[in-house]
Amino acid sequence: MRLVVLSLVALFMSLALFISGNVMLGTLISLRLDLEGINDTVMGIVLAFYSVGFVLGATFCVRIIREVGHIRAFAVFAAIACAASLFHPMWFNVYAWAIMRLLVGFSIAGLLTVTESWINDRATNETRGTILGFYTINVYVASTAGQMLVGMGNPMNYKVYSIVAMLLVLALVPLALTRSMIPTAPSPTEFLSTRRLIKQAPAGLTGVLVAGIGLGGFVSLGPVFALRNGLDVGMLSKYMGFSVACAVLLQWPAGWLSDHLGRLPVLVALLLMGALSAAATAMFSQTSMPLMFAFSGLFYAISASIYPVGLSLANDQFSNDMLVMASAALLRVYGVGTILGPLVGGFLMGVFAPSALFVFIALVMVAAGVAVHIIFRRWDEVSVAEQGDYAVVSPVSSPVIVELDPRNEEYEEHQPGEPAEWDLADKMEMLVIDAESLSEDSDEKAEEDPFEDYTEDGIPLASLEGYDYEGPEETLSHDEVQEEAGTEESLPDGTKRVYYDNEEDS
Repeated sequence: MRLVVLSLVALFMSLALFISGNVMLGTLISLRLDLEGINDTVMGIVLAFYSVGFVLGATFCVRIIREVGHIRAFAVFAAIACAASLFHPMWFNVYAWAIMRLLVGFSIAGLLTVTESWINDRATNETRGTILGFYTINVYVASTAGQMLVGMGNPMNYKVYSIVAMLLVLALVPLALTRSMIPTAPSPTEFLSTRRLIKQAPAGLTGVLVAGIGLGGFVSLGPVFALRNGLDVGMLSKYMGFSVACAVLLQWPAGWLSDHLGRLPVLVALLLMGALSAAATAMFSQTSMPLMFAFSGLFYAISASIYPVGLSLANDQFSNDMLVMASAALLRVYGVGTILGPLVGGFLMGVFAPSALFVFIALVMVAAGVAVHIIFRRWDEVSVAEQGDYAVVSPVSSPVIVELDPRNEEYEEHQPGEPAEWDLADKMEMLVIDAESLSEDSDEKAEEDPFEDYTEDGIPLASLEGYDYEGPEETLSHDEVQEEAGTEESLPDGTKRVYYDNEEDS
């Protein structure tokens, strides 16, 4: 048990390091684009490329992991993300930066998949719910830390980008040093079709999509909004860090309410409350900094709660054996939302004002709340008695972590001692370990039985066919044994040494 806990600590440390670096990089790029005077629409497009890369990575990086193994894949993804972060201060070009954002998004999806498959492999049916909760907390704490680190330097300076690169590279250390067995290679992700999601779970899909628009728009363009409202980089990092830290405040209360009042009414309430908090953020952003902080934190907390409630509502429409496929498809829908948020939000900020970002999000949430309450109720409303269990989940994940959901009846525990599809190098490493263990066992056996006879070639005499020996220790060569075959010799202590030519003579 102690080794399992230690291995999970190492995995969560790696997870926290690269998430902190990634969040820090995203905010720095938003600020740098604005400080360089880039058009808001172009800025939104560049920032949206990260989400495009993330969706692609969550879909295709499993193939890379299966081909080269977990640790090598992790090293590849971390190296690409690190190189991309160091590239930004070297050459400012919106086209190049868009490509870098896509590469970083793809790499972060790969890093999450590797880490989550390792976490999944350490879990059991009894612990996976707890591990999933710790995973969610770890993600939000790391995201908060990444936002706070933005205040350590000027986005126009290379120093802060070097800090990002250090965090991404250091994420390799805990995972590379872990001595836990290499996990099962993740299976290719299966998705339900979007058409089936729309037909069978429109309310849950709407909630997940709106959560992506709100969170994606805020994380990408929130730093620009704060900068244009007079906050310096130091205060801006505190503003973003405070808002992200508020995410954990409503996760469990929202789950408890949805378990007792029903998913659909709680989702409608969250959407309308999110719209009010977004509108209040836009209204008070230029008049009161404390109110701007407070309503932004409330907005982020509500938006972060909409995702798990929407996911649970959608999952109630499917059987538990389809939960992983449905959740993976909804993650893809969430990714589409994170693309739309900065694209549309950036355009509106350029046409109107910085507060247009929150006005846009508020209008989307109101429209979604009305649609869920009036149009989708007859499809998605499920009685409290028929609801599945609620699980706190983070949208910052890959489809692999969905397998830990306690509602997943298809979950299979990893069997200790049954390494799955390791690559050749991993197998050779374990063979070396086995050989060392056998050598140690032989040495211990020799110490316990010092009177075993060996030939000059180091071959135990007892292993030679047709040889039987009773008496004191004496070492003979293989040739001497053959010359004396078929003879009998009396020894001084009264015992006899007998040589057999073959098994028939014996």
